[in-house]
Amino acid sequence: MGYIDTPTYICNEESKIYVIFGEHTRSFNIADTSFSILDNVKVLKPLKEISLNQLFFIISSWKKEIPNLGYARHWKVAKNIQFFLPVKNNEIDFDFIEEFISELQAERLQELQGYLRVTGLSNYTLNEKEKNAIARLNEIEWGKFNLEKLFGKATRGKRLKSADRISGLLPFVTAGETDTGISAFIGNKVDVFNANTITIDMFGSAKYRNYSYGADDHIAVVHCDHLMKEAVLFLTSAIHKVSNSGQFSYARNFYAKDADQLNISLPIKNGIPDYELMSILGSAIQKLVIEDVVKYTDREIMGYQQVISS
Repeated sequence: MGYIDTPTYICNEESKIYVIFGEHTRSFNIADTSFSILDNVKVLKPLKEISLNQLFFIISSWKKEIPNLGYARHWKVAKNIQFFLPVKNNEIDFDFIEEFISELQAERLQELQGYLRVTGLSNYTLNEKEKNAIARLNEIEWGKFNLEKLFGKATRGKRLKSADRISGLLPFVTAGETDTGISAFIGNKVDVFNANTITIDMFGSAKYRNYSYGADDHIAVVHCDHLMKEAVLFLTSAIHKVSNSGQFSYARNFYAKDADQLNISLPIKNGIPDYELMSILGSAIQKLVIEDVVKYTDREIMGYQQVISS
């Protein structure tokens, strides 16, 4: 994953969107900007112009029918899968799909709005410490630190084949972006990693975990659960910036030993990592992001209510 100057697929007025299918992960993504691909990825172009809502519905219905074959290639199965769509007069009922997705979005937005209020996340007002931290962002002194020296050796998960997984409640983390890498909820006896830690998958993608979980052998775990949540979120971003810069792929996997060799840039105070500042910055950034989410939610719900009342 990375950037190039000459994309293979061009998004323009003639070809506005493409559907990208990950062979090993069964993941679907929609691209509306020009791009190139690596191996094990299939690119599909809609034969007729349809809306994003309609496309989301179609690929969601399609994916539900594709069996999970683990790390095997899935396209040979996926391309022959038959799945159900709503029809009217023997034609796909795109109007129904559009209306259904719009109603579903409104319902989810209302749930999100309620969640933000209950958890207190709807409060996006910066306190004085957060304002000061943002104001002096360009004045922060930075230092480079080795990940192993900060948190000890990273731990590697253990392989658990799909066929051997017992249904349960423990999130099981594997490589991939879909569902933040959670491929199943298991009841098997496996090593359980603490909440408030960081995972790095075989592609170098770092993610924060605020829950206990199991992991397969394509996952490295960085043990930083003694720090404040907001500081660990900051660390996750710092790690991802280094580990996910394009050097790891199917051809060259990221492993726990690679995590031990990472050197990351962090704010410092008296020559050591300033975790307090990281926590304050993390909280401030979270509020700034949530502000956009809250305003977006309120705006979309208001727009939907105006439509149904007109």
